[in-house]
This record gives sequence, C-alpha cells and structure tokens, in this order.
Amino acid sequence: MRQVVGGRDALVVVDVQNDFCPGGALAVADGDAVVPLINALAPRFAIVALTQDWHPAGHISFASTHGRAPFTSIDVAYGSQVLWPDHCVQGSVGAQFHPALDVPNAQAVLRKGHQPGIDSYSGFREADRTTATGLAGYLKERGTQRVFVCGLATDFCVAWTAFDAADAGWPVFVIEDACRAIDLNGSLDRTFAEFDRRGIQRIRASDLD
Repeated sequence: MRQVVGGRDALVVVDVQNDFCPGGALAVADGDAVVPLINALAPRFAIVALTQDWHPAGHISFASTHGRAPFTSIDVAYGSQVLWPDHCVQGSVGAQFHPALDVPNAQAVLRKGHQPGIDSYSGFREADRTTATGLAGYLKERGTQRVFVCGLATDFCVAWTAFDAADAGWPVFVIEDACRAIDLNGSLDRTFAEFDRRGIQRIRASDLD
C-alpha cells in the first residue's frame, strides 16, 4: 500500500545502536542492514525522533543482575521480565548509535530504560505501562498526524513503540524492511498478529512516495 509522506508525518527510529548490531552484546541478526535504508528514508520526513536504550549498570533487565541465564524470565513488580545480556550501558560504545547511521535532520533523541528498576522497550511508555517518556507529548506538540516506525528489534522495541503510538491515537506504519527481529520463542509471529489486531500497517520502504 503506497503512502505519500506528508509534512506532519513522523519517523521514529528505534535503537539503532552498536549493541543491537553484529558484534554487539545483544546483536540482532543482520541488524546493521537497516542503516542504509533509514539513512535514505529519514530526509523525507519533517519530524524525526531517535530512541536510544540507555541502561545503568546493574539494570533490572540484565541477567547478570539476578545471577540468571540470559533469555530466561523473572517476575517483577510490573509483570514478566525477559533477562538480557548486559547491553547499552550508559556511556559505553555499545550504547552509541551505529557509526554509519546518518540522520542529521533528527530533532529529538529520547533515552529510555535509564531507571534501574524498570525496563523500557517502547519509546513512549516504560515497561510498567504507566511511566511516560515524553515522546508522545513531543510528537503532539509538533502536530504529528501519522507515525512511521523502524529500527531494532521488530518484535520488541519497535513493536512496543508501535503499539503505544497506536494507543495514543495515531495511525501507525511499521517499515518492515527497515527493521530486523530477534524472534525469541515465536515472538515475531505474535508481533505480526498483534499488528493486525491493532490495525498497525506493515509496509516497505519502497511503498513510500
């Protein structure tokens, strides 16, 4: 489905950081392949925001914090929490944006997951589902009419960002070829089903005029 990019459309680029790309602590397969597409897409949008995972050492989402194996889960105050390898630690090289990411027209960089006791997949709300990050307010003040989401990873941070954008009332489009997935225990299929349920459209970069 072709979409004409308008002046009130926003592009949200999710977590294109070294630790989520090949060689990183929580690498997404082929994660760096999204970079050229995003570099080409971003100049077409008047409103561009980047999200950045930004965890303190000892974060609640780190398996090492709990002496557990990565990719297991524990129950925390806000529900089930997947435990990840230490990643995107504040100030580390792994937390930096991929060096080839070139989005000079981005107007906002939102750091998330910086509270030690709450994870944050979504760019809009932390994992307790009540703590707002401020991204929704920013996009509303910019007069955003539609939200387009890309980045890493499709089935976690991209998905939760898309869900929350839809919950905030925007039409949402996930640019599928400008994303890559982790696909943990069938998470990608579940994500696609949830996109369909919520009316979130999956498009490709070539669908944008």
